[in-house]
Amino acid sequence: MIEESVVADVLGSALRSGGEFAELFAEDRRGTAARLDDGRVEDMASGRERGAGIRVVIGETTGFAHTSDLSQDGLRAAAEAAAAAARGGGGGVRTVALERVAAPCPNTVAILPETVGKAQKVELLRRADEAARSAGGAIRQVSAVYGDNRRQILVANSAGVLASDDQVKTRFAVSCVASGDAGMQTGRESVGATVGFELFDTVSVEEMARGAATRALTKLAARPAPSGSLPVVIKQGSGGVLFHEACGHGLEADHIAKDVSVFTGRVGELVASPLVTLVDDGTMGPEWGSLAIDDEGHPAGRNVLIEDGILTDYMWDWLRARKEGRDSSGNGRRESYQHLPMVRMTNTYVLAGREDPEEIVRQTPHGVYVAQLGGGQVNTATGDFVFGMTEAYLIEDGQITEPLRDANLIGNGPAVLRNIDVVGHDFAMGPPGTCGKQGQGVPVGDGQPTLRVAALTVGGTAR
Repeated sequence: MIEESVVADVLGSALRSGGEFAELFAEDRRGTAARLDDGRVEDMASGRERGAGIRVVIGETTGFAHTSDLSQDGLRAAAEAAAAAARGGGGGVRTVALERVAAPCPNTVAILPETVGKAQKVELLRRADEAARSAGGAIRQVSAVYGDNRRQILVANSAGVLASDDQVKTRFAVSCVASGDAGMQTGRESVGATVGFELFDTVSVEEMARGAATRALTKLAARPAPSGSLPVVIKQGSGGVLFHEACGHGLEADHIAKDVSVFTGRVGELVASPLVTLVDDGTMGPEWGSLAIDDEGHPAGRNVLIEDGILTDYMWDWLRARKEGRDSSGNGRRESYQHLPMVRMTNTYVLAGREDPEEIVRQTPHGVYVAQLGGGQVNTATGDFVFGMTEAYLIEDGQITEPLRDANLIGNGPAVLRNIDVVGHDFAMGPPGTCGKQGQGVPVGDGQPTLRVAALTVGGTAR
């Protein structure tokens, strides 16, 4: 996107006012999105955005400016504005010697989505719509969404880092609404990966659509969920979002630095069941949160956060790592060139255990089986959370029986970690997600094997 000589000149301009650190982040992003509702294509849009953000750090102060003008003059003006925001005045010349960072790509892309015609993408939506409606006359509404995104980035800084990445992501989702005597019920399936259009060589949109429709139809016969503290078995891949929200955010170093995390100062302590090992891994093949470099130019890494129940480390970006005299863990991420980077997760998951998942259910006389979790809220300072169950079943005498209406899981992140009493061997990643933090959204993945929480509050309506 930008010649190396121009990059060096821009960084030099950013440092002339006495800056201790300067960084250029350039981005070229393009993508397509299409949505079909009730048999009609409601939206079909393609877009492209290019620009650069300049960050200058002086002491504890950060100056930041961004521009869509990638000319040398435009970038120099942004650099000078960022430096002025950090501290006015100064002078002198500082030369930056850049050295390219080599980081392996976590996957390969076979078919760039931009080379595929819009008609072929729309056809996926129509096929999903037809398959969902064929599942039963009670299906009243079907919505299907296709999206692809290609993000090319260049990162350079005054420490000599010069790195680039070409990130391609493709995603598809189907939502169905069924109507019956119990009212309206919904079902959803989604898939996404850091790959190109070849995703649909291995993923059947028809199977996804039928799965979403079946989920909605099954819930028509659902009974009210129980209420109170119960054992909860969480199906493989479906509960990773709980660990992402209830535990992962509390392990991000900016929350630690601000002392707004229940995990502050607890490295080396037993914070979870010895059965739990929690990992954040940006190198995880084609998973949704994978990347070669983070948005500060550091290679993605596999970071063990909790090992056998013991808190081993936090996730770090450059700014927080600098203050602690350590290296970044590759978790500095930003939504776009218009945003400053911050500590963010990539793919966060619980490692597999040794137990047979069917045996976990058989060993649960009474409880709730969660097959799909929805959105939730968490307080990182306390760890308290609320999550919606969008597909759940009653466990009776060690058997999964009746479907339950949507209800909430209410608990505390550290308490859940301690109360996990059995972990299955059937690890799986869950559907693609977008993590929101301080107004920025970035793609993330999460997953876990089937596991049981010995006691968790279910906010149902049954007595």
